Amino acid sequence: MRQVIERPFSQRYRDNWTQTGENPIIMLQGVSKSYRDCVAVDHLDLDVREGEILGIIGHNGAGKTTILKMITGLISPTEGSIEIMGMDITREGTRIKSFIGYLPEESPFYENMTVTEYLLFFSELYRIPRSVARDRIHRLLGVLNLAEENKLTGELSKGMKRKAAIARTLLHNPGLLILDEPNSGLDPLTSFFIIDYLRALRDEGKTILLSAHNLFHIEYICDRVAILKNGRLVVVDSMESLRQRLGEREYEITFKTADDLPYEKRGDNYIFKSADVGQIASLLRQVSDKGWALVDLSIRQSALEDIYVKLMNGTELAAPDSV
Repeated sequence: MRQVIERPFSQRYRDNWTQTGENPIIMLQGVSKSYRDCVAVDHLDLDVREGEILGIIGHNGAGKTTILKMITGLISPTEGSIEIMGMDITREGTRIKSFIGYLPEESPFYENMTVTEYLLFFSELYRIPRSVARDRIHRLLGVLNLAEENKLTGELSKGMKRKAAIARTLLHNPGLLILDEPNSGLDPLTSFFIIDYLRALRDEGKTILLSAHNLFHIEYICDRVAILKNGRLVVVDSMESLRQRLGEREYEITFKTADDLPYEKRGDNYIFKSADVGQIASLLRQVSDKGWALVDLSIRQSALEDIYVKLMNGTELAAPDSV
């Protein structure tokens, strides 16, 4: 996948932030959010390091969306502080927000606009020159494999709408992406395409904080994972450490093709099993590229799934070697 976004963050704001390689790009300290008698987030301490993908998972109502909205400045914390590059989001939100690309779980569209018109409209809000915007839109839609640039957004499929929303999120070249369920409700191949693209953005220098329910996607792309329960942080650890603590897991892809392949067959379908997320990802790309029919992707045993179930059931886990 070719590079389309230059290195994030302008130097004049980096000068306000001491970069030692250890400083978090986002720091939450004692953050709480209450709505009358409901505590959505309860005294949360969490950091996001530059150039990483941090995934947040938890049950419905665990506080994931509330945390993302507080970081973007859409809502204010009841207690605690949130800093981005050393700047307080509640006091310096205006200039901080230019560094953030936020993708909500639901993205409304102006359905009487074409994809290009929709993105040009937002580029004007970001004060991007028209010539720069057109070039950036063309490149983003090419990388996202969204050819329907002259189609009305109201006529797009859900997967195409999600791609257009991601293009909108990237228009102003943010260095920090805050994504709420980026592949929610999408078919498996479109969902994997988007997740794979996020990994490429991380490799280009983006920092990504996302929430998701699909544990395969979290395990595949995230450098670290934070698990929430009832608004509290239960554990935050690297995927490598989680795997070491919880042993093997296995994924199974079921797909259909007329080609003769060296995989197990079950009726008319091929079955591929592996504990290696890289092998699973490689085969998913092949299924997509060759136009084979993906029947199912399932998790037989997942390190992340195991830890999630144990934590949700109140089981204590051994302390990690490192975070």
